Amino acid sequence: MLHATTDPIVLITLITLFIVSITLHEFGHAAAATALGDPTARNAGRLTVNPLAHLDLFGTLFILLAGFGWARPVPFEPGRLAWPRLGTFLVSAAGPAANFLLALGALLALQHLPGLGAGSRMWFQVLFELNLVLLVFNLLPIPPLDGGNLLETLLPRRWLPTFRHLVPYGIVVLLMLVLVPQFRGGLEWLLAAARGAMYALV
Repeated sequence: MLHATTDPIVLITLITLFIVSITLHEFGHAAAATALGDPTARNAGRLTVNPLAHLDLFGTLFILLAGFGWARPVPFEPGRLAWPRLGTFLVSAAGPAANFLLALGALLALQHLPGLGAGSRMWFQVLFELNLVLLVFNLLPIPPLDGGNLLETLLPRRWLPTFRHLVPYGIVVLLMLVLVPQFRGGLEWLLAAARGAMYALV
C-alpha cells in the first residue's frame, strides 16, 4: 500500500503517517481499557503515544519492505473491565474510533482550509486515505481484527462456541481479501463507500 509511489517525499510521508496512525490506534485501545478499569495495558507500558511502545518488529519490517504492516495488539483482560462484555466492545471500538477521528480531522482541514499549500494538502490527503483504510480494514468482522472482537460481543452467547471455533481461520480469510483480486475488489468497494460517506459527513 505504501509503495504505490516512487516519490521519496511522498513515501516518507506515507510511512511516517502510517506509524503515527497505528500508534494512535493502539493508544486508543489502551486508553479505553484503562478508563474502564483494567490496568493491564498501562502496566505493560502501552498507555503512551510513543511509537516504540506499540510497533511490532515484523510489522515494522513489513511497512518498510512490503508497504503495509501492523502494531502489537494492546493486552487487556475483559474480566477486569467495569462491564466485561460492553467494555470489550468499547475497547475494541476505540482503535477504529481513533482512525475515524484522524480521517475526519484531515478531511475537515482539506475541505475548510482553502489557504493550505500543496505540501500541506498532500500531507492531509495522505492522513485521510491512510486512516480510512485502517478504519475500514479493522472494522471487518473477521478475527483477529477489531471488527471480529466487536462481532463476538454482539453475538448471542449460544453462538460463541461456534464463533470461537472459527477464529483460527480468520487469518486465511484476511489473506484471501488482500491477495485474491475478486475479494480485493469487494474491499475496494467498501473503501469507496466509506470515502463517499465521509465526504457527505463534512
